[in-house]
Amino acid sequence: KALTQTQVPGVSDTVLQYATSITPHADPVKANATLSVLNDYFDEKNASARAVSPRLHSYHKMMFRATRKWQLHVWELKGPADSWEAQLDKLLAAEPVFAVLSGVGGRNWAPVHRFCERAALPCIFPNVELPVVAEGDFHSLYFSRGVLLEAGLIAHEREQRADQKAVQRLVQVYRADDIGAAAAKELAHSAARPRLEIIERVIRAGAPASELRAAVRDLHPGDDLVLWLRPADLAALDSQPPAATGLWISGLMGGLENAPLPEHWRAVTHLAYPFDLPDKRRVRVDYPLGWFRIRKVPLLDVQVQADTYLTCSLVSETLNHMVDTFVRDYLVERIEGMLEHRIITGYYPRLTLAPGQRFASKGGYIVHFAEAKGTRIVADGDWIVP
Repeated sequence: KALTQTQVPGVSDTVLQYATSITPHADPVKANATLSVLNDYFDEKNASARAVSPRLHSYHKMMFRATRKWQLHVWELKGPADSWEAQLDKLLAAEPVFAVLSGVGGRNWAPVHRFCERAALPCIFPNVELPVVAEGDFHSLYFSRGVLLEAGLIAHEREQRADQKAVQRLVQVYRADDIGAAAAKELAHSAARPRLEIIERVIRAGAPASELRAAVRDLHPGDDLVLWLRPADLAALDSQPPAATGLWISGLMGGLENAPLPEHWRAVTHLAYPFDLPDKRRVRVDYPLGWFRIRKVPLLDVQVQADTYLTCSLVSETLNHMVDTFVRDYLVERIEGMLEHRIITGYYPRLTLAPGQRFASKGGYIVHFAEAKGTRIVADGDWIVP
């Protein structure tokens, strides 16, 4: 009874309008991967639009009454971050949409998050490695806390180690122009304890690999090292790892099981891994992979593409159950209620949301490489919810 009675922006009798947002610093490979899935999903959705059926009182029949086609608007932001909200205001005024689906962010997603909250516009599961943590907000939903979750996983693992009291220094290395700074801050806050020296070694944007190698060369037993680095930097490390007590890298930033660590690093390095293990998720990922194969979608970034497909299918399924009640807040509430019952959850073992919860996957693993070469990984322990 409290739902709005006015016409909802982005909804007509024949079309549902959606947007997806891409920030200037987004990885172009991830952006192309996301758009490849969105475009094909929208094409398939529109090609199989159902014919109008008569109004029936049976809920089972009514849930398939929605016959509107889907239209996608790509909002590519430009320039500095402090101009993005104004750009989004203009785009929304010119192209009113019902919701923002997926999207790709780089090192800053906060302006997009603020815009969606201010405009009361659902922003459903964007592909961002550094989301905005604001559990009291309503319209922005994320699959996980990204690198902030990884910081929690590493902090939990360090606390459980028998030799943790022998560690005197926590050294974190990251590039100045990347999201590692936020992850390092989160880990430093979680790991703080008396007599633990926390050191951040910031590699200048564009600095050569020699600066990176020098930053990790003077470590010794009693040091823990955490690398918040991208694949190119990991591949450029010295062939021999430092003699640190513990070594961790960000799985999200480093390429997950494809992280190009030098051979001798692989034997002693642990990865924060905010997904289900490859063997356990295989059946759940096979479904979107089969869809990609049938639709001839090129595999550019399987994790991003699987997440994007999951977002589209979640929204489609939710709208079927909304029975023509196209209200933005209701869409978010229905996703909250339905998500935990979904069987196909892609890279995640379980997804749940509720009022006051904006992150659907709450945990992950700490893993290590099983062999000197290849992509096989082994979990160090059970699923961790920090």
